[in-house]
Amino acid sequence: MSTEKALAGRLAVVTGASRGIGCAMALELARAGAHVIAVARTTGALEELDDLIRKETGEGATLVPLDVTDGPGVDRLGGAIFERWKKLDIFFANAGVLGPLSPLGHIDPKDFEKVLAVNVTANWRFVRSLDPLLRQSDAGRVVFVTSGAAVKCRAYWGPYSISKAAVECLARTYAHECENTSVRVNILNPGPIRTRMRAAAFPGEDPETLPTPEELATAMLPLFTPQIMDNGAIFDFREGHLERRD
Repeated sequence: MSTEKALAGRLAVVTGASRGIGCAMALELARAGAHVIAVARTTGALEELDDLIRKETGEGATLVPLDVTDGPGVDRLGGAIFERWKKLDIFFANAGVLGPLSPLGHIDPKDFEKVLAVNVTANWRFVRSLDPLLRQSDAGRVVFVTSGAAVKCRAYWGPYSISKAAVECLARTYAHECENTSVRVNILNPGPIRTRMRAAAFPGEDPETLPTPEELATAMLPLFTPQIMDNGAIFDFREGHLERRD
């Protein structure tokens, strides 16, 4: 399926858009014709993304410097989108943190709560804010990001594993709630990707052996097109392409 300008005229919210997978996906969505609302904490990094999008497409993004744990701020974003555009076509729920890699009994409560706040609660808050807008689209498309950690449950990865398992439950629940609407909700497992988070988790790994965020973004673009009708599915990124996991 050709995805060149496949998203012309469509509106996309991307969280964690300042670097890594979020930045690459925001740029790919813009290349495909979407207007991107880029959400991240760092204004400077968002401006760099805007420069990239302008260079590639001739048009800028809408930049939203926002901590995703700012619930009232997320609510205001939904209201602002409604006031300007009345609808939303795409939501890429990408923002996330690794958190401490430590025995469960040694983790400070505030660190545990931060991982859940960023990886789980913020995604629910975005759903709460953006769901009415997505339902106004003729083909609302939502993708949440998971990890193999959600099922492997390896030692010392407790907060991250727990949060990603919760994200999968959130996404599948939301998918069922959207079954009789034009909204489709799916889950992406990127696998090992050359990102800052991956480097922090596996400091001895050679990043040159890993796929880039840009390669992943190119492969996953079809998940945001009106043609994708899967709902509640998990897609794994392997060997340069997406595979649906049954």
